Amino acid sequence: MTLPIALDAMGGDFAPKEIIAGARRAVDELGLSVTLVGVPELMGDPLGLDVVECTEVIAMDDDPGASVRKKKDSSLVRAAELVRDGKASAMVSAGNTGATMASALLRMGRLPGVHRPCIVTPIPNPNRTPVVLVDAGANAECTPEMLVQFAQMASTYVASRYDVVAPKVGLLSIGEEATKGNPLVKATHELLRDMTTLNFVGNVEGRDFIPSPVDVIVTDGFTGNVALKTLEGALKFVFSAVLEAIGTNEQTKAAGDVLLEHLWPVASQLTPESQGGAMLLGVQGICIISHGSSNATAIMNALRVADEVDKGEVVAKLALTIRPDQAA
Repeated sequence: MTLPIALDAMGGDFAPKEIIAGARRAVDELGLSVTLVGVPELMGDPLGLDVVECTEVIAMDDDPGASVRKKKDSSLVRAAELVRDGKASAMVSAGNTGATMASALLRMGRLPGVHRPCIVTPIPNPNRTPVVLVDAGANAECTPEMLVQFAQMASTYVASRYDVVAPKVGLLSIGEEATKGNPLVKATHELLRDMTTLNFVGNVEGRDFIPSPVDVIVTDGFTGNVALKTLEGALKFVFSAVLEAIGTNEQTKAAGDVLLEHLWPVASQLTPESQGGAMLLGVQGICIISHGSSNATAIMNALRVADEVDKGEVVAKLALTIRPDQAA
């Protein structure tokens, strides 16, 4: 029997209405099994979906570690426990990112040999599989050894989820030359260069996100999160500028009539909603983290990601990546 996906109904800027609507769409349009986790009196109509009741909510501005330890009957903690106890195949939340990571780590535990879990975020790469950014915000301070593990896990993720053979790995830096970058980047470059199990192609720069010449871009969580948010802001500005320009006069309106049908497919690929969520790599279970401003479409796609990761047995493959001796 297929296990349901545990969805935190209380997390996100538009919770619970958009969260529940996204879950309903995932069931109706994608055929997924979803269980909501939330406070009944705050949720409203669950739209016919199963509900695991709890009594507490971790707010977006709550301290991650303290809230997970104190609010043991929160929707986030209960969702993580459902995965740990084998009652759900994955957990998904658009709530407090730090608390989502903490609940997954404390309740599920980390995979043997993993230094620190990390967030892998797919970035649309028009006309080919997405490039994934790791770490996208879980670890602000990193060691070279941590970045090497991030690269290993992200490479396995790409190979498993997107069926890419020998994913190309690039290290984010301020220049393509091996001598460029801060001490962390230089030391990481030396380690990655000697990794025979990785297809490391060298340094990449900030301009190499879209389109990207690699399948994995590895960096520390501070730099990764700044780069990701910068990219999101830039794309939003470009889309807004184009839409404002079209229709300002007869000439731009005529141009818009011709161009929009070609621009919309590209724009739809580049919106965060199309990707749905990012996976927390390195824990003993599936945890998908969605954007705090996720709408129903984004939640539906986050649930789709959770299902794909489950079917691809990504967690089991990650365990073998970090502990190759277990393959025997």
